[in-house]
Amino acid sequence: MSGPNLLRLSEHIVEIVSDAGEGAQKAAISFAQVCAKAGNGLWTVEIIPSEIQPPPHTTGSASGNRIRLAQRSAVSNAGDLANVVFAFNEMALLSRLEAGSIADDALILIDNQWATHNMEAYQNSYRKVLEMVRSRGGTVMEIPLEAETLRYVEDPRRGKNMFAVGLLCALYNKNLETLKEVIQAVFKKKTRDVVDSAIKLASAGYQYGLTNFETRFDVPALPTDTQKVAMNGNTALAIGAVAAGFDLCSMYPITPATSASHVLSEIFEDFGGFVHQAEDEIAAIGVALGASFAGKTALTITSGPGMALKTEFQGLAVMTEIPLVIVDVQRGGPSTGLPTKIEQGDLLHALFGAPGDAPKVIMAASTIEECYYILSTARKIAEEFRMLVIVLSDANLATGQQLFDRPGVSKTPHQQPLDLSPVGEDALYYNWDSVTGLSQRIIPGQPGGMGVITSLNHDRDGKACYDSERNQRAHKMRSRKLAALQKSLHAPELHGAEEGDLLLVGWGSTRGAIEEAVDKARDEGLAVSSVCIQFLSPLPPGLKEIFSRFRKVITVELNYSDDLDDPLITPENRRYGQLAMILRASTLHDIDCYAEVPGRPFMPVEIYGEIQRQLNTGSTAKQPTTATANPIGN
Repeated sequence: MSGPNLLRLSEHIVEIVSDAGEGAQKAAISFAQVCAKAGNGLWTVEIIPSEIQPPPHTTGSASGNRIRLAQRSAVSNAGDLANVVFAFNEMALLSRLEAGSIADDALILIDNQWATHNMEAYQNSYRKVLEMVRSRGGTVMEIPLEAETLRYVEDPRRGKNMFAVGLLCALYNKNLETLKEVIQAVFKKKTRDVVDSAIKLASAGYQYGLTNFETRFDVPALPTDTQKVAMNGNTALAIGAVAAGFDLCSMYPITPATSASHVLSEIFEDFGGFVHQAEDEIAAIGVALGASFAGKTALTITSGPGMALKTEFQGLAVMTEIPLVIVDVQRGGPSTGLPTKIEQGDLLHALFGAPGDAPKVIMAASTIEECYYILSTARKIAEEFRMLVIVLSDANLATGQQLFDRPGVSKTPHQQPLDLSPVGEDALYYNWDSVTGLSQRIIPGQPGGMGVITSLNHDRDGKACYDSERNQRAHKMRSRKLAALQKSLHAPELHGAEEGDLLLVGWGSTRGAIEEAVDKARDEGLAVSSVCIQFLSPLPPGLKEIFSRFRKVITVELNYSDDLDDPLITPENRRYGQLAMILRASTLHDIDCYAEVPGRPFMPVEIYGEIQRQLNTGSTAKQPTTATANPIGN
């Protein structure tokens, strides 16, 4: 369909928010899948209450999702300010205004039942919030969401989300038949009556949109012959674990990592794998470590609080040199912190969180696609180097969806089967190579492979020893493996020119927003580049030389750092972002940081504002008040 009322766009950002339990999450997932099937690139971010059952009709109860859809397939972050918000009540809308996520000129769709609600307080707050939106320059379209839904179901809380997603598909010129297919897939475990009701409501919302929107949007997708998939990071981790050949995943449920085990539980057995839900985090890593000792390929998945509980067993894995992979899906801290919000606060804990000197390999996924492939690399390193490998993900990757090329199993490193042939008469559990620190992995029961395993300091034969010379040698050999691995790594690739005025250094899911901000700055003639570091221990080679080619170097991180303008803070007592601390120590380079904990992903425009501040080129505003529609013609 085309016509003068159809505005073609290169991209748009829409948010869907409701009270927790009203289905905005499912509506958003359905809409995102329709966009993905249409070929649109996308990135989504969940909006989740911190409480399990928050008080309804409050800002703390807002639940939903942000969807950035684009004409191009490569979308690497959630973007800047929302162009459209569909709110089921004014308090959910207010929560997004307070979060600073909505453009001043945004289109607001809102359920109009609150204008005449029998509670005067709701009427007043509804009026005040809409006045606030209009005073900022926004456009408000009041939708009879409750009334329209009641025409089809008795309980509007069990249907208004489907009416809403139908209306959004009409607003964005999406195909109704595709939406029906998505709904059938989303509700595949429900009864036929439930599916039929959902489709009827979505169709009614779609027709309402066609009838009532004077202007609709069209974000066309660029044609491609490459097969694409859309999934979130936890699903990518789960499928990636299967592709990597893991035999066992042992974990305890914890937000935001739990859904990875749900996906594995559905598919792992078909590939010979086993999911073990342990009674607690300590048992989970203990089971994984024991399985690995017996020759299986094992991993455990957790979040920050779980990492704390797994600390003692991490030390045991390092001391005994038993291969193990831990995935840490980071969330806000400390303690239970912000369970449903993003943070990159676990880097130092991953690096140093074990008694004594406990060298580990630490990697960070920077995209949802990377979540799929990273576990194959992690397994290969864990087994070949007999080391603990920690893979850092985060809530942004875990719950967001991204469109990317359909993964190919052939692209994952091929894993050789275990060599269970008899070992030599002089074989020892820790017969370290003096150059690399590596030693043969001997599996219990392997002919000739009897030996001693202990958590105490030990010599080559595994027996406990307490003298200083052998203690020093054991530490040296365990550490030497990091140096051996580092020799196999390549220097990271720069995004932008090889030299300039400013280099932004990121890790994890900040990558997309950083690179988008750098591209904007470079388009304006600024000499800015960026680099994303995947290996955080050991660090890749060449960093010191790369840093020397830029006048300023700063890290961009979603963890805490002191601001020099804060009371009592001086250059001597200032705390830096976590990667900045590591890089300053390892390169002796004067590295600054832009590290904050907003509880949500960085917007590219915020990083762009920091680029301007660092280079003193103009405004230092961290976010705009208007999001443009990016029209590409009618």
